[in-house]
Amino acid sequence: MNNDQPYQKPQSCAFVIFGVTGDLANRLVIPSLYNLAAAELLPDRFCIIGVARRAMTNEALRESLMRGLHQFATRRVDHKIAHRLLECITSVEADPDDGPSYDRLNEQLQELEAARGTGGNRLFYLATPPDAFAPIVRQLGRLGLLKEDHGAWRRLVIEKPFGTDLASARALNAELLSILNEHQIYRIDHYLGKETVQNILVLRFANGMFEPIWNRHHIDHVQIVVDERLGVGHRGSFYDATGALRDMVPNHLFQLLSLIAMEPPTHFDAHNVRSEKDEVLTAIQTQSEEEALKNSVRGQYTAGKIGDTEIPDYRKSPDVGPDSVTETFVALKLSIDNWRWAGVPFYLRTGKALPMKRTEVAIKFREAPFAMFRCTPVEQLAENYLVICIEPNEGITLQFNTKVPGPVIRIDGVQMKFLYKDYFEAEPATGYETLIYDCMIGDNLLFQRADGVEAAWRAVQPFLDAWRKVGTKGLEFYPAGSEGPPGAFELLRRDGRSWRKL
Repeated sequence: MNNDQPYQKPQSCAFVIFGVTGDLANRLVIPSLYNLAAAELLPDRFCIIGVARRAMTNEALRESLMRGLHQFATRRVDHKIAHRLLECITSVEADPDDGPSYDRLNEQLQELEAARGTGGNRLFYLATPPDAFAPIVRQLGRLGLLKEDHGAWRRLVIEKPFGTDLASARALNAELLSILNEHQIYRIDHYLGKETVQNILVLRFANGMFEPIWNRHHIDHVQIVVDERLGVGHRGSFYDATGALRDMVPNHLFQLLSLIAMEPPTHFDAHNVRSEKDEVLTAIQTQSEEEALKNSVRGQYTAGKIGDTEIPDYRKSPDVGPDSVTETFVALKLSIDNWRWAGVPFYLRTGKALPMKRTEVAIKFREAPFAMFRCTPVEQLAENYLVICIEPNEGITLQFNTKVPGPVIRIDGVQMKFLYKDYFEAEPATGYETLIYDCMIGDNLLFQRADGVEAAWRAVQPFLDAWRKVGTKGLEFYPAGSEGPPGAFELLRRDGRSWRKL
């Protein structure tokens, strides 16, 4: 964050973290709060309540979080700032299945609010496994802790996954909306905290050169790629019950797709931007199960080597079944049924144990007529891509053709590249700072809405159903460190296209 910008100071509030001793809180939430504190973007009157299943003294929790902060901080830790932040933490024991423990939480919360002068504003952050979301919200609702009254706001933050299929997503939304209003719910996706993801909106709608060509007349297809270098490691229990599609597609990849494909909002505010994004997700063509099998590839990695690291066979990873059919790689071909994108395929790909970590959106423009350059073989002409790179190096690249210096016409492809780090000085961040700050000021532009969550699951449900019915049939295997299963390349090759080469 840049202190030169006129940021709004958040109102006083209590920040309640469920799962405060877990990995998410230590790795991302507390370091993000520290970065906000360093940028003087926390409220003047502020307190943190750390909720854990087992009892801890305040001092023990503070020491534990301080160790985590030094381990996961994105910048040098200033002891004064860290002490000031962690000094306001109070430890509370509560269990989702133990009602009386929430009565004690309510009493302590009221005492702290009075002592700290936070005015009754509360932000509840559920840094917990998804199966704890509904039980926690029910207990908070029973005690009226989420009810907005006397001018105080109450907000709830939940992490993905928002359900495991369309039915469970609908059930979760129904449960949440029986206790809270939609404007109180912040469904957080850390990808939307990344500067380059937010910059997609600016790139599209603040530059008059792009809007006239951002349609089916000029764009051939779109590729959205999230490649991961790591295997499942010690997350086998979670991953084997989830898989690449559930883990990445309805949230991360669809958020990128919606930003690329949305219509210009009438106003740049949360309601209008989210409505346009959700319209895109609703317009994704719902495929039959037969079409879903034709337009998808699923793979599972086998043993291999990435750099100097040996990656064991997925099925031999801890807590993974020896006959698992869970996919660690998925590629999809999707269509958006609206005027702007009719006939433009969107190819999505994500997988683990691939050669490099990268997240990018590549917009491939239609080829120019070649009548002027008949002497130049078409395959020697560079493809025209606009590439928005989110990881590892945030930036934007435009790829086009130009003449090679010399007395004859020779054509070669070149790139114009913009990298954030070359133009802007910014402290390293977790990606959560903007999102947590927005939660505190009440701006839910970067958060998913219930109808968008359900639209995303509706689009992927045919793939889940089709794969479940065919079992191992169609599951391809690829060595760790390879480019993925052969079917992923055939998915584009049969359309006369190919994945963008690095």
